[in-house]
Amino acid sequence: MLLHLPQFLSPEEVSHAQSLLATAPWTDGRKGTGELARQVKNNEQLDHDCEAARTIRAMVLRALDRNPTFFSAALPKKVFPPRLNRYGGDSNYYGDHIDGAVRYIPGSGERLRTDVSCTIFLTDPQDYDGGELCIADTFGEQSVKLPAGHAVLYPGTSLHQVKPVTRGYRLACFFWIESLVRSDEQRRMLYELDMNLLALRQQHGDDAHTTALTGVYHNMLRMWADT
Repeated sequence: MLLHLPQFLSPEEVSHAQSLLATAPWTDGRKGTGELARQVKNNEQLDHDCEAARTIRAMVLRALDRNPTFFSAALPKKVFPPRLNRYGGDSNYYGDHIDGAVRYIPGSGERLRTDVSCTIFLTDPQDYDGGELCIADTFGEQSVKLPAGHAVLYPGTSLHQVKPVTRGYRLACFFWIESLVRSDEQRRMLYELDMNLLALRQQHGDDAHTTALTGVYHNMLRMWADT
């Protein structure tokens, strides 16, 4: 499932993030990556522990907590600490790749399975050329280039790339989620059921039918969830 989350960050949060990133200490994004990634990756990233990265990471985690659509779609069990990258100039693309299946969470000693990927755009589309996030999966190939503050969720199993940025700079935040429900198909069914239940409640209020369907939702989640 590929899902657009509009206005994930507020305009004020985006502006604050952009001001921090304007003077941030960018480094080679290939640092610490594997051999296969180094062959196709050419971007810049922020060190995980720098002040700008810590501040924006806390901002993004607060945004996760207030976004019920994110919770419904991702069903998060663990969230990898959000990171920041930049594309532009001589470091302007990331070719076709699939993210590693398991990542170590910095400073925790814990591992996380990358069931769901998330990218939050921090630059408006008119401020740079190229830089589309191209995602290929069972839903076909999608080209994603969203307004600043908007986010996209997509399966961690997807083949994807960032097209070369030929003008300006593309700033983004990215992270992975280990879901309570490993299967993308099962997460999609639960999400669709949850969204339709919400619409029914808004139109008709709670009744015996919505109560019964809510029970179906929770029983499906109980059957599939890995806690």
